[in-house]
Amino acid sequence: MFEKLTRVLLPGLAVVGIAASPGAATDLLAPERLERVNVAAEAALYRGKAAVRLVEAPGVTGDAETLAVVPGARLRDGTIEIEIAGAPRAGAEAGGARGFVGIAFRLQKDPLRYECFYLRPTNGRAEDQLRRNHSTQYVSHPDHPWHRLRKESPGVYESYVDLVPGEWTRVRIVVSGTEARLFVHGAEQPSLIVKDLKLGASEGAVALWIGPGTEAHFGGLRVEPR
Repeated sequence: MFEKLTRVLLPGLAVVGIAASPGAATDLLAPERLERVNVAAEAALYRGKAAVRLVEAPGVTGDAETLAVVPGARLRDGTIEIEIAGAPRAGAEAGGARGFVGIAFRLQKDPLRYECFYLRPTNGRAEDQLRRNHSTQYVSHPDHPWHRLRKESPGVYESYVDLVPGEWTRVRIVVSGTEARLFVHGAEQPSLIVKDLKLGASEGAVALWIGPGTEAHFGGLRVEPR
């Protein structure tokens, strides 16, 4: 399921126990070293910042998992910080694409299980208030997709935050035990609080995550285990 590739640190990545050698900027931007799952990755300069661009790989269906694991970055408790930008790919807007972009954490490879916070950038300034209320989302794969959580616990695992498609957005995720908090735009207060992470107090990898019909950019990743 995962490509067997070597380690890469994204721009600005700091992980306890891992250090990049001086002058290794080119190596830090080598997206071919990410462990890609149904995505295509390439280095990009996006809105003035070095980034990794992710899109769905050719032929991937809308219900497939689409993410790229950052080798060497593992987390049980701690903080993940990153800048992300997501927008619908050209031609995908009519199909319900929202520019879904986020971070998966505590990822288990066999079987593929993870927790995830993601954004729906096109919802942030929608004229429909209900859509605005669905701007942020927590999911837990494979047993708790968004539609199950929305049906069983309306409004509990998603919330509003101001977003603009394609713009860089600073995200911080703080994880402790069975609780995780999502902070957006450098805010002191979280946009979304989850007190019952569905995989429990587990440990696992960190991955860049996208949803159907998305073109996403990621940069400035920091993972600080506690």
